[in-house]
Amino acid sequence: MNIDKIKLGFIGAGNMASAILKGVLKTNLVKADNIYISDPDKQRLSHLKNETGINEMQSNIDVLKMSDIIVLAVKPNIYSIVLKELSSQNNIENKILVSIAPGISIEYIKSFFNTDIKVIRTMPNTPAQIGEGMTVLCYLPPVTEEEYNVVRSIFGSIGKVELIDEKYMNAAVAVNGSSPAYVYMMIEAMADAAVMRGIPRSTAYRLAAQSVAGAAKMVLETGKHPGELKDMVCSPGGTTIQAVYQLEKSGFRASLIEAMERCTEKANQMS
Repeated sequence: MNIDKIKLGFIGAGNMASAILKGVLKTNLVKADNIYISDPDKQRLSHLKNETGINEMQSNIDVLKMSDIIVLAVKPNIYSIVLKELSSQNNIENKILVSIAPGISIEYIKSFFNTDIKVIRTMPNTPAQIGEGMTVLCYLPPVTEEEYNVVRSIFGSIGKVELIDEKYMNAAVAVNGSSPAYVYMMIEAMADAAVMRGIPRSTAYRLAAQSVAGAAKMVLETGKHPGELKDMVCSPGGTTIQAVYQLEKSGFRASLIEAMERCTEKANQMS
């Protein structure tokens, strides 16, 4: 499968579809002439076409017919409607369907079809919109390694990519797909505390956000355990250890773990 000749389709033109197609265009993986997209919101669709030059299609079936790889960029509760529609078409075993929704298993998608179709399940996150996403992927036969690598390169255009076993996908929703929300809450709380001490709000957001970004990069680039990096900041009898003590006293880590457990359980229920 030659990615230069791939025809890429999107059913749904929301934020994630927009991020992915702009990523592949920016990295020249797929040309605009070879990207096809449909969405009930024709105004959004027209705006995206005018912005990027991709092909605006009238229906989901049109996208399916024109594309080799189809990204199902719709909400989880819409999947059954879209899959029923696609299952009425012939020769779908030659296509690759890519799921980006939490809780939607490969088995669930395949259950709508009378043939053994090719499905790759993914879980990207919203930083994909600035090329800093983290996407986990999994796949099963009849998808080949070559076909997987093509889809991997598509998601690689919007950030980092990790292959995992499907049994871990719902847990990955909590640590990957949903986790930016927890970080945004922490940044907001840190900024609020700074504002309470008189730092201007815009400055407080910059200080908090850059500190979080820098700390994350330290974990990724040094390879050191987060606990070791934390200890490097905590001078004996200093200010940081007082803050860490209060966070531990307030159940900071336990609260975060519990929140992620609830997130995973919800993904399991959706499955």
